[in-house]
Amino acid sequence: MEHGFPAGSPALDFAGTLRVRRGPHPREMLHSPESLSSWFRECGITDGDLPCGPADLREAVQLREAIYRLVVARIDGDAYEREALDLVNAAARRPAPVPQLTDAGRSVEATVRQALSHVARDAVAVLSGPEVPLLKECANPDCTQFYIDRSRGARREWCKMDPCGNKIKAAAYRARKRASAKATASTGSRA
Repeated sequence: MEHGFPAGSPALDFAGTLRVRRGPHPREMLHSPESLSSWFRECGITDGDLPCGPADLREAVQLREAIYRLVVARIDGDAYEREALDLVNAAARRPAPVPQLTDAGRSVEATVRQALSHVARDAVAVLSGPEVPLLKECANPDCTQFYIDRSRGARREWCKMDPCGNKIKAAAYRARKRASAKATASTGSRA
């Protein structure tokens, strides 16, 4: 798989396709029309690849950025930015993908705009639903992935344990070892 889906929501996963957003070198996961098509397929919105072009990719990135701004506002308790709100609502008003029953099981046909509508509708559901208090951003300062914390006690700190949780825990362990070594060295030098 080219893409990760740790958020528990297609809209939150979509917002996370620009990784390390606040770092010096953000990593764009929607770097081509083909990567957008594979995101839809890997997310389960469509069964196969969609024919995506450069204009589709630009529209998708605009929607992603609007969703990101709305989630940040919701988590921070701020008012929604009107432009972002209008963009998400316009995408949500479009027809959604159409699931069909076939002899082989379920099949989903969609255009790019229908797939983006699915993402926008999920954003509306997440940002207006009962799980709003469970919205979090990964505690790894290098990560900007949002997720819905459905863990027992809502104590989850990272989008995923690997790599974010492991990275933070390993750094904390190394810091404790250094502090312990310094304390031992300073105690030993006094003796």
